[in-house]
Amino acid sequence: MTAAATAVETLLRRERTIVLAGLLLITALAWLWIVVGSGTGMSALDMTTWRFPPPLHDCPTENWTIGYAVVMFFMWWIMMIAMMTPSAAPLILLYARAYRHEQRQGKLPDGVVPTFVFALGYLLAWACFSVVATGLQWGLERAGLLNQMMMWSISAYFTAVVLIAAGLYQFTPLKVACLQHCRSPVQYLAEHFRPGAPGAIRLGWKHGLYCLGCCWFLMALLFAGGVMNLIWIAGLSIYVLIEKIAPQGEKISRAAGVAMVLVGLWVIVQRYMA
Repeated sequence: MTAAATAVETLLRRERTIVLAGLLLITALAWLWIVVGSGTGMSALDMTTWRFPPPLHDCPTENWTIGYAVVMFFMWWIMMIAMMTPSAAPLILLYARAYRHEQRQGKLPDGVVPTFVFALGYLLAWACFSVVATGLQWGLERAGLLNQMMMWSISAYFTAVVLIAAGLYQFTPLKVACLQHCRSPVQYLAEHFRPGAPGAIRLGWKHGLYCLGCCWFLMALLFAGGVMNLIWIAGLSIYVLIEKIAPQGEKISRAAGVAMVLVGLWVIVQRYMA
């Protein structure tokens, strides 16, 4: 056996470890970029608060440049990478394992498993979400509902509406169907598996769309608590992971929906009595 063949075999045995390490590195770099401010000129620590609703002080709103819009897009996309990669990791690892199994069975040609192409397809779906989120951020700032510097809601009523709407969304058929998909990765791969890089990116993209349908309203909560508020970013990341992998994820989803509605109503009452 040649040295090259031995090296390849060693690599294949460690493939799962390599993929996991790659996902951890991507996630860690994304979180680091968030903490240092994502190119906004401020540390995320400066835009983090334990208070909820956040302080309602207003600030002057400046016009966006094209460069600033690009920064905001990448801020959102890298944030989505940091938040969503952990919950997508089980399916990504399962895809790599299933693909290699098919190769060993002789059903697919030997070669590199396009695992990171699959992950790219998944993340491209969140890139599309980031375009929409960037546009919404611009519109909310223009409407005087979002503090441009701190990137959190400065309207108690807007905060309440987002919370109540996000809570009610937890009970919609679309949310339920998308959550069931995200919680059944084996069934998804069995039904939609396609070989090669084109099949991998298409498979990842489609899974990303399901994930987007499951979590987009949860991500909209960042407008209420703070787009760059590390407490909200970390809290939502942990919640999404629990919702997708916990044994009682569906019940947790409904309980969270009730909690969001109640907190939204509490915000309205608090503002009315102020």
